[in-house]
Amino acid sequence: MSRRAAPKANSTAAEGEGTLLSMPPAERLVPDWPAPPEVHALCTTREGGVSGGAWRSLNLGDHVGDAPADVAANRALLREAIGARPVFLQQVHGTRLLTLQADTPDGGTADACTTAASGIACTIMVADCLPVLFTDGRGRRVAAVHAGWRGLAAGVLEEAVGAFAPEVGPEELMAWLGPCIGPEAFEVGDEVRAAFEAAAPQAARCFKPGPAPGKWLADLAGLARQRLQAAGVVQLYGNDGSAAWCTVNNPLRFFSHRRDRVSGRFAACIWRD
Repeated sequence: MSRRAAPKANSTAAEGEGTLLSMPPAERLVPDWPAPPEVHALCTTREGGVSGGAWRSLNLGDHVGDAPADVAANRALLREAIGARPVFLQQVHGTRLLTLQADTPDGGTADACTTAASGIACTIMVADCLPVLFTDGRGRRVAAVHAGWRGLAAGVLEEAVGAFAPEVGPEELMAWLGPCIGPEAFEVGDEVRAAFEAAAPQAARCFKPGPAPGKWLADLAGLARQRLQAAGVVQLYGNDGSAAWCTVNNPLRFFSHRRDRVSGRFAACIWRD
């Protein structure tokens, strides 16, 4: 089963309860998926914060040249809006998964995180890479993944799926794919296509010839869906590769490093009550 729709500001029965939905609708994406009521998820946009210039306005990245005080203020706004503590990682395009506890500090080196604790938000920052959020039908655990092409090809999604085992099998998981660089904007070289095809020949379907020899246009979200389906995850939601999900081509809504070079970061978060 694969259910995907264009991103929209989403409402649920929880609106007005002082959780994530206290953030104005234009400044958030709420996954449209059948997560249990104790599981909450949110993806920010670039709007709703205090940063200026290239980082306007809800920049959550503390490593991109923005004023530290503005980043701290933006992170405080996020924490207040969701009613949980977001844990920010040092992301390095790898496959390490960090298990978060109540006292886990920010700054752990990892590209995926998971928790069964309440009040702790697994948080991934992106500005073209793909954020992927996971939970199961009973909400026993949540996870978040930073899937750039290197981590995706190396197996970071599979690390997150494995974090639910043995209690939860992949067929019980649901995954939401957030905004990322789209298939009309993600130009890559031969080495990227080769990295994916070496693991799965069907990955060739996610590449089409680019503007020059040796260049390809890659569907990052499509590659992630292939990897998830191969790992046994069939409940897929969110990014379908259409234009509305593309970070590069929606400058008023999303940060994009590929587009702007100097750019802020938005975040996808998931947590349990």
